[in-house]
Amino acid sequence: MSLNFEELDFAQTRLGELILRRRRALSLEGEPFYEVKLAGSFLMSSLVNASEIALTERGLAALQPGSWDVVVGGLGLGYTAAAALDDPAVESLLVVEFLPEVISWHTRNIVPLGETLTTDERCRLVQGDFFELARNPDGFDREAPGRRFDAVLLDIDHSPDGLLHSSHADLYQPEGLRRLAAHLRPGGVFALWSSEPPEPAFTDKLGAVFATAVAHAVQFENPLLGRDDVNTVYVATV
Repeated sequence: MSLNFEELDFAQTRLGELILRRRRALSLEGEPFYEVKLAGSFLMSSLVNASEIALTERGLAALQPGSWDVVVGGLGLGYTAAAALDDPAVESLLVVEFLPEVISWHTRNIVPLGETLTTDERCRLVQGDFFELARNPDGFDREAPGRRFDAVLLDIDHSPDGLLHSSHADLYQPEGLRRLAAHLRPGGVFALWSSEPPEPAFTDKLGAVFATAVAHAVQFENPLLGRDDVNTVYVATV
């Protein structure tokens, strides 16, 4: 497969080397796509985004009708956040991203969804540690301490066991999940993306804290690898 690479951004971060690049593949008729590497490992691609979008769709589908305030943990290339803005019931969207470089990709409009996110008045991109904010009783919105939300959609770690940083581990334990649930309104939803197939043990952890918990397997085609992959979206309701 003939490939063309263009590095758009590089930074040394607390989590390792961060690289944003644009690629073209002759097998895909030369259409450009974007991908991100972190600490030497592949993190995400604009070519494969079905499960990131499903995170939003599955999470919001579990809410009661109304108007919703939503938090997205992890900005990345923006597909989870943009899918939330596609839903007219979303009244406000707060996106918490740890790496300021990732936010700058969008504010500088060097990734495809940058303009979509930065020009929608409902959307606010904030730099912060999602996991630290989840531990704090003041919650995710520094401008409104104690504010609660209808949905929290999380796409940061590879899976509940595949962490980008060891400081994230407590969120996936019962006490961490209880702290996160406290930031949700009654009937609120916590939805989590995982790159792995459903893990019954983690679904059970969610079920011990939340009123309901279900794991949705999301199968999709990976055209670059020429195969189908399976990710998971966990959805739990207060």
